[in-house]
Amino acid sequence: MTFAERAPLRYPATVENPAGNSRFVLVCEHASHCLPEVWGDLGLPEDLRRAHIAWDPGALGLSRALARRLDAALVHAPVSRLVYDCNRAPDQPGAMAERSEMHAIPGNIGLSPEERAARTAAVYAPFHADLRAEIVRRIAQGSAPVLVTIHSFTPLWHGLPRRVEFGIIHDRDDRLARAVFAESRDSGLVCGLNEPYSAADDVTHTLRLQALPYGLANVMLEIRNDLIATPEAEEAMADRLAPILGRALAALPAPHGAG
Repeated sequence: MTFAERAPLRYPATVENPAGNSRFVLVCEHASHCLPEVWGDLGLPEDLRRAHIAWDPGALGLSRALARRLDAALVHAPVSRLVYDCNRAPDQPGAMAERSEMHAIPGNIGLSPEERAARTAAVYAPFHADLRAEIVRRIAQGSAPVLVTIHSFTPLWHGLPRRVEFGIIHDRDDRLARAVFAESRDSGLVCGLNEPYSAADDVTHTLRLQALPYGLANVMLEIRNDLIATPEAEEAMADRLAPILGRALAALPAPHGAG
């Protein structure tokens, strides 16, 4: 029996605090390392199924801590990015990567067009439909949401240390990213604008798909994962970042029609 015959219709996004009064909508596309049974283990040992190639360690805990401090809605993905990376378009190789960093992903090698379409329908389509529903509901209620995607990255990349601790990334709309960068100067973190990734690396898909069409302020945040490696560290980082986000939003011009 094929996956397409066995799989449920959709793996919906998880939406937390939808009644939050903040304009912020936080998004964590790489929140989970869960591999549902229909996909098996993708040919990977357990240590790799829980490693950074499968998810962004610390990102969900940080997102939840920020959501509490900001009274923000939070939307996060329910399955591992090894099944489908919800921050990649369906035509991108990284959507169902055959290789991540130095590791081959056996269960993703040689996927048929039907298998790729089934995974896209099961994971990507419902995630972005659910996120868009949260966004347009708020727009319809007269509030211009502010989209913040939250990720973590490894201290080493192909054996080389990364200097940056807090990366702030933008696509075509750089308003919020530059405001966050400016407000982060006294954070005690080594900050980088468009580091350790940039839009040229195809990492801003969610911003392009969900924020830019509506003209919404948006930013992608990347935190080095050794700085959010425990629940206590996640809370401490949220204490640092929540005021920065609040000040950055306050520094932006009011949205059209506000007030």
